[in-house]
Amino acid sequence: MEKRTGTAIIYIENRESAPQVNQILSQHAGIILCRMGFPKQNGNSIISLVLEGDTDEIGSLTGKLGRLNGIEVKSALLKSRNNEI
Repeated sequence: MEKRTGTAIIYIENRESAPQVNQILSQHAGIILCRMGFPKQNGNSIISLVLEGDTDEIGSLTGKLGRLNGIEVKSALLKSRNNEI
């Protein structure tokens, strides 16, 4: 399957879910190129990811995160051009 490059934004409203988020991210570390976290003063956090993997791998990551309580995740993937992304 062809690799795609994309991003995912994770909004953590419920800090009690943070350990589960980190566990899922660790399980998918092979497709994460960059991770940046932004803790907010109100107790919520945002994590931004740059990803590279096939659509099944990326879908597995975002799907598992999206099923957690207090977590919202959005992703966007680029169309590859000549497999050179």
